[in-house]
Amino acid sequence: MIYGYIRVSTDHQTTENQRFEIERFCEKQGMKIDSWIEETISATKDLNKRKLGRLIKKVKKDDLIIASELSRLGRNLLQIMSILHHCMDVGARVWTIKDNYRLGSDITSKVLAFAFGLSAEIERNLISQRTKEALARLKSEGKRVGRPRGSSNTCKLEGREKYIYKKLSNGSSKYEIARRLRVHRDTLTKFIEVNGICPAASGA
Repeated sequence: MIYGYIRVSTDHQTTENQRFEIERFCEKQGMKIDSWIEETISATKDLNKRKLGRLIKKVKKDDLIIASELSRLGRNLLQIMSILHHCMDVGARVWTIKDNYRLGSDITSKVLAFAFGLSAEIERNLISQRTKEALARLKSEGKRVGRPRGSSNTCKLEGREKYIYKKLSNGSSKYEIARRLRVHRDTLTKFIEVNGICPAASGA
């Protein structure tokens, strides 16, 4: 299968230029696109939320993905390397027109696949290390690390207003109610205040 992949970031951009480039390239190579994948989405989005992510999961040996340039695949080098490394692992090919990349099953591509995989692993380790160092520095400065207490999304309490009102009216404490609803007491308190749930018996 030969796939033509097209991506734009916003609705204000057009896919026509990329499609024209790919079609012209295929015409010169005597090839025909079997399936087009077009999407309007930022490359910063998680790959699993993109059509490209679904395509990458289903490509097989000797399948070919053609894009106008590498930047259409991903926004950063780590993401692009991960995509190319996966394609190499399954024996799929990735060609780009402007960058003139030809990743296939030859020895050069296998060397590149190893380099991509190694580079991606190094980059992941560096990101992890930088994150740990930043957290350690914040802790040493006495700053709170992680989600603030009571900052959980109160949406999980939506629709439980009557239950909360009834429990408070019957004398149940906020701590007990929060425990039953599996949220922090501060989250429950904020939800009560925002929704005006104020029965006479509203123990802490």
